Amino acid sequence: QVQLVESGGGLVQAGGSLRLSCAASGRTFSNYAMGWFRQAPGKEREFVAAIRRSGGSGGYADSVKDRFTVSRDNAKNTVYLQMNSLKPEDTAVYYCAATAYAPYSRDYTQYTNWGQGTQVTVSS
Repeated sequence: QVQLVESGGGLVQAGGSLRLSCAASGRTFSNYAMGWFRQAPGKEREFVAAIRRSGGSGGYADSVKDRFTVSRDNAKNTVYLQMNSLKPEDTAVYYCAATAYAPYSRDYTQYTNWGQGTQVTVSS
């Protein structure tokens, strides 16, 4: 199993930027495709972005495309989510997740390991 810990969340004004990090420990990080998901109060968990084991993109949700960028550093066992031009509707708890069973996925049920989440709040 791989353990995941997110960081980098916080309060930011609309139009601002944040970079989330997700540090992995345990098993070999490069064996896992990674995903970012978010969940706002009263809403279902939704896909944000995914990245393949090698670092190739696994896609973005339409709502964040061209604003968010996912990347990973396998030497540092870390995946990142750079979030620019933030909007109030981006407010949510953001989770990173890992899967060894798919090259990448938008389906949260494909992910076997999850972090505890980090809160992102965007004020208008």
